[in-house]
Amino acid sequence: MAAIKAPDAPTPTNPTDQPVLVEFYDVAEAAVLLKLRAPDDLSNKGEKWLRDGYNRPSDGSKGRQFPGRYMAGRLKFTAADLAVIAEIALEESEAKRQARENARPRPSTGRPRRTRKTAVLATV
Repeated sequence: MAAIKAPDAPTPTNPTDQPVLVEFYDVAEAAVLLKLRAPDDLSNKGEKWLRDGYNRPSDGSKGRQFPGRYMAGRLKFTAADLAVIAEIALEESEAKRQARENARPRPSTGRPRRTRKTAVLATV
């Protein structure tokens, strides 16, 4: 069977249609850029939050999914992705604050607290 050649890549008709190289940041760099940790901090602060946000269900049941992509088996973010992530975080924190302010106190059941049946002995 003869080999099938792939079609030629489309050539841009406009010089402005040239591909642009975008800088990608891995999870550790993204955590530093979002100021989730200091640049000289060697811990993993903020990385789990970024990964969990990316891996949220797409149905929105756990909140909006963070944008990003896997390249060479590593999670990468662009500067535009980080701006959207910051916006999502601000929206969610504002929603939590509103929910906390609008929450009603839990109604009392009228049930008294349980008393101990035996006396507590103090040890010296």
